Amino acid sequence: MWGIWLLASQQGAGQSMPLMALVTVFVLAIFVGFEIITKIPPTLHTPLMSGSNAISGITLVGAILAAGSGQAGLASWLGLLAIILATINVVGGFLVTHRMLGMFRRKK
Repeated sequence: MWGIWLLASQQGAGQSMPLMALVTVFVLAIFVGFEIITKIPPTLHTPLMSGSNAISGITLVGAILAAGSGQAGLASWLGLLAIILATINVVGGFLVTHRMLGMFRRKK
């Protein structure tokens, strides 16, 4: 997805990729992602959740960088909102993964 945005930004001065092309790629990514996720067997969900949590951690680092970029006003508030939402995502993801791993433990 980043490749499309990079491509759109390199089209030249004042030119950008048409919005319809970006929306088309976005919708295709949604359909492909849905198809991939629904085909995953239940035994692979826990490792994939752990990978997803790692990606969410990277998002949290990016949100911290955005909030502390020294911009005043709206950018700072949006950075703070991004930190809050990314933290909720990371903590919730780890709680769900911990609960899923508990299902595989032997009962004593």
